[in-house]
Amino acid sequence: MHPMDPDVDLHVASQRAERPAAVVGVIAAGGVLGALARYAISTAWSHSPSSFPWAIWTVNVTGCFLIGALMAVIARRRPERRLLRPFVGVGILGGYTTFSTSVVDVELAAGRGAAGTALAYLAATLVGALVAVWSGTALTERLVRLR
Repeated sequence: MHPMDPDVDLHVASQRAERPAAVVGVIAAGGVLGALARYAISTAWSHSPSSFPWAIWTVNVTGCFLIGALMAVIARRRPERRLLRPFVGVGILGGYTTFSTSVVDVELAAGRGAAGTALAYLAATLVGALVAVWSGTALTERLVRLR
């Protein structure tokens, strides 16, 4: 099995029966949890519009790390758990991460005359997210192989 198989294997008859209400339900429940966690972090660690938004950067980078780890675990250890990826990956981590807020923060910083901060934040977000998802995947795959 390839590590990035979809949640439904259409070659398995029992998996062809769709349960969209269950999938939507777990995504919604997870999304609430993830959004509440992000809100708590961003409220506790606020920033001015022209300063580097460390809270949202940290949320997005840690979220990407966890997404990489999750995909490695699900692909290797729990591929049969159909609702795990929608609940944790799409729901919790999708609600937790917020790249749209990053774009707003870049725009606000640039609009306040902090173009250097805006560009640094944009670059740090892109590089940090990509490195984090790669690191989360690589580290988790290594740990899974060791077990």
